Amino acid sequence: MIHDLLRGDHHVHSTFSDDAVSTLEENVAAAAERGLTTLRLVDHVRRDTAWVPEYLAAVRALRVPDGLDVLTGVEAKILDAAGELDIPLLPDGIDRILIADHQFPGEDGPLGPTAVRERISAGWAADDVLDQLVSALNASMTRHPGNQLAHCFSILPKIGLTENDLGSERIASWARTAAETDTLVEVNEKWGCPGGALLDALRDAGAVVVASTDSHEASDVGRYDGVVALLDGRSV
Repeated sequence: MIHDLLRGDHHVHSTFSDDAVSTLEENVAAAAERGLTTLRLVDHVRRDTAWVPEYLAAVRALRVPDGLDVLTGVEAKILDAAGELDIPLLPDGIDRILIADHQFPGEDGPLGPTAVRERISAGWAADDVLDQLVSALNASMTRHPGNQLAHCFSILPKIGLTENDLGSERIASWARTAAETDTLVEVNEKWGCPGGALLDALRDAGAVVVASTDSHEASDVGRYDGVVALLDGRSV
């Protein structure tokens, strides 16, 4: 039920990420104040990130109120069309990796949105761009099963495309892969994605959807407006 989804926030950043302002403790306090039952603490990593053991130790040391389940995650971008992630060797204790489309997964490495727009202007067909993006997402879910998609397809408006351009076959393939690989798909407050057609496809495929704010400060934890609109009238 939608009500149950909104009692969790599965993507919350702390000061372990260089662009967040709230501590782990402040996020936990905010989640408890909002009446959440699930909180996934998540921070950005790259291949050279060395602080993950320290992060896990800090999470283990948290005083967690009764009724709140605190989970862990790290967020890493897809590097290439083969679905490889920008992620270090992880110690035991990370519940889920958040697979993120921060940049476009190129054949030889990540491409910034401007570079993709320029290639589209130079003749790279939109269908080929979308095929490569969905193929990379599916490959990443397959290579790294049991994880979570973060703000999936947020890259599209940055490169001048929309979810409406994906088409039913690509959407069905993506949703089916999420279900088959036990990949959670977050519906993201900050980026407003994925939209209604994609949520319907996830439901039909049997994939699991969770809600997230992608918050970088504690005052935003568990505060949903856009997600409520995206989920309105849908059973996911």
